Amino acid sequence: MNSPLQWVPAPGKLNLFLHVLGRRAAGPNAGMHELQTVFRLIDHGDRIGIRARDDAEIRFAGAFGEDNLCVRAARLLQGAAGSSQGADIELQKRLPVGGGLGGGSSDAATVLLVLNRFWKLGYNREQLMELGLRLGADVPVFLYGRNALGEGVGERLRGVDLDPAWYLVLTPQVPVSTKEIFSDAALTRDTKPLKMSPFLSGQGRNDLEAVAVRRYPEIAQHLAWLKERSLRASLSPRMTGSGACVFAEFLREEDAFLLHSELPAAMQGFVARGLERHPLYEWAHDR
Repeated sequence: MNSPLQWVPAPGKLNLFLHVLGRRAAGPNAGMHELQTVFRLIDHGDRIGIRARDDAEIRFAGAFGEDNLCVRAARLLQGAAGSSQGADIELQKRLPVGGGLGGGSSDAATVLLVLNRFWKLGYNREQLMELGLRLGADVPVFLYGRNALGEGVGERLRGVDLDPAWYLVLTPQVPVSTKEIFSDAALTRDTKPLKMSPFLSGQGRNDLEAVAVRRYPEIAQHLAWLKERSLRASLSPRMTGSGACVFAEFLREEDAFLLHSELPAAMQGFVARGLERHPLYEWAHDR
């Protein structure tokens, strides 16, 4: 009889700011945008059920087909390690697709963390981050496991200490294409990098926001609603990632929930607590 799936978290993230500094002129990532951002992990996310198999099959149950990031992560790790083991994987999705909360990237990172342990491969955090970057620029931060300053395409990470905070996140029901936003001719690509010692909440802006707001009226409406009502917010409401989600930061949990209670029926959202570390930070590498 098979053992039960082990259910593990795949937390979301917010970009507290996101600056586009320019484009790489040469090298393997020529043409990709140079970024500066601060990633904040939050306690709202997806859940993944995983069970190791004695054969090499990777079996997935979920609504996203066999080419989703969970399966791709498992196959990448299996191939890199030359492992003959497999896995059963099931995904419970809570983070919106195309929302800028890092859902697919976090799912992939959780699969890498858990299977590294289940298969007894012994990869360290840095090795997993190198693998994760092959799956997407946001995957390494979830493997890094801490709130971080991200530079380069987001893969150069340095831990930052952030004050406790609560977030009201609104989720416009429009999937946003990251490629479409970054390719827009109107995108600002020459922002000066911030000096980050220390990072103060409220610094910077999201350079992608103006493009997303122009292209997607739903994002503009949700952001305007937040800005009109967030007098108690400790961070000016803004968009995360390339959208569509927008958020406001609060020092007090009750202020976030109070504004959440005022959401009109046509809008959806949730309240999340900012995390210091990924829930699997110690477990994944505890031997």
